[in-house]
Amino acid sequence: MPASRPSRPADAVDAILAQWQRERPDLDVSPMGIIGRLHRCTALLMRKVEDVFAQFGLSAWEFDMLAALRRSGEPYCLAPTTLFSTLMVTSGTMTHRMQRLESRGLVERLPNPQDARSSLVQLTPDGLDLINRAVEAHVANEHRLLSAFKASDLAALEMRLAQLLQVLEPAGAESTPPEA
Repeated sequence: MPASRPSRPADAVDAILAQWQRERPDLDVSPMGIIGRLHRCTALLMRKVEDVFAQFGLSAWEFDMLAALRRSGEPYCLAPTTLFSTLMVTSGTMTHRMQRLESRGLVERLPNPQDARSSLVQLTPDGLDLINRAVEAHVANEHRLLSAFKASDLAALEMRLAQLLQVLEPAGAESTPPEA
């Protein structure tokens, strides 16, 4: 039997839970409430995040790639293998993405001085300018999205989400998620 919940306005997930309760009262579907709300929050948040990226002519993956280069520090340059492992995409996907950003003049490929068989990907001055402006708007947007919450509630939520992430990510995983 699901745990009782504090009084709050009903949401779309409550309707789904009620349907399952009616159809399968033998199942404890309470985890669906948490996971369903996380899923809905992610979808709704991503729409609002991507709206800001679009103001700069960027998709989410373009922002993520430029941001990964930017946060690497000067000279804003990484090996493609580092980029695709950081962004959790295949090397084929990374090649296509690099070509697209390169054609827009946002990144360039340079010879790797440590390995003549490989290249490096570096932000161009235009790419650096664009990501600097986009990340400022992105952070301001994230502040707006969370502004309805008290600092203590946000700290508690962050702690709980970090605990969930520890359960979900394999120990020692070195994957870096897309920009938060």
